[in-house]
Amino acid sequence: MKTLLSILMAVAVLAGCTTGETEEVKPIPGSITYNGQPRTKLTKSPPGSVLHNSFYDQTGSKVLETYILQPDRTLKLTRREIIPDFPM
Repeated sequence: MKTLLSILMAVAVLAGCTTGETEEVKPIPGSITYNGQPRTKLTKSPPGSVLHNSFYDQTGSKVLETYILQPDRTLKLTRREIIPDFPM
């Protein structure tokens, strides 16, 4: 009985696990691609180049974003990290 209960609990815990890799990161105010792609194309950078952007959001928290330059010269937002003013 204890074994069955522990297996059911393990299944329930693992069912709640997801990877953040599959979620698409949406632009927020301050993101390079917030109102669509930038007007200028990055012509000198090779596709696959990584770009970083940092800014402060409406709450005053620092936001760090990572973009990858696609073969069609558009930017794809791949990662966002929000750093609070007072980490706990």
